[in-house]
Amino acid sequence: MPFLLSQPLIYAFFETPFNRHANKNQLICIIFHIQDVKEKPMPARKRIWIARDFLKCSGCRKCEIACSLHHEKRIWPEASRVRVFMLVPGAEVPHLCVQCEDYPCVKACPMSALSTSQKTGAVLVDSEKCTACGACIEACPGRVPHLHPVKRTVLICDLCDGRPQCSKVCQEGNWDALETTTRSSWQVYKIHARKPEEITRELVRNLYGEFGEGLI
Repeated sequence: MPFLLSQPLIYAFFETPFNRHANKNQLICIIFHIQDVKEKPMPARKRIWIARDFLKCSGCRKCEIACSLHHEKRIWPEASRVRVFMLVPGAEVPHLCVQCEDYPCVKACPMSALSTSQKTGAVLVDSEKCTACGACIEACPGRVPHLHPVKRTVLICDLCDGRPQCSKVCQEGNWDALETTTRSSWQVYKIHARKPEEITRELVRNLYGEFGEGLI
């Protein structure tokens, strides 16, 4: 089948010292090989996940600030998709969506206002359809979704379209409580969807030993 060869591609090929004496047949074979590679579908970009190390959280709330600035264009912690809970002094818990494998929140929405991003796997909220009924909150094992303080819609982490601002600011400050990592195919992420009380209970045991069991 006839095909066209772009001049830049031919020029680049012959300017390579190793290929300077290549003949026409070799060139055609290589061009066909390049075309075959281009026609193969590229593998989907690996999805990300926000890893949490609660022992490193200082409670600075910069993640809430970064999130609200990104989504609301102003500092508004109450409208942040990530919330930091301090139920026991010294035990700070960043609380945000873990993107469960079966997405119970999406399935529970009676208005089909929730969907999942094909790009990132994050839960997306259609504010036009959402009625703030709270069905997704009840369906979430960790009760992560919460209502917007003013608008009639629910708030869920959308991973900032692949560039999470909360983990970015946390890493810039060297706290390392939140970190953007590559989502693994073998790890079960739903087990991380826990209520703040449950996470805090485990955290204070690590911080204060047996004494911590009576703090919450």
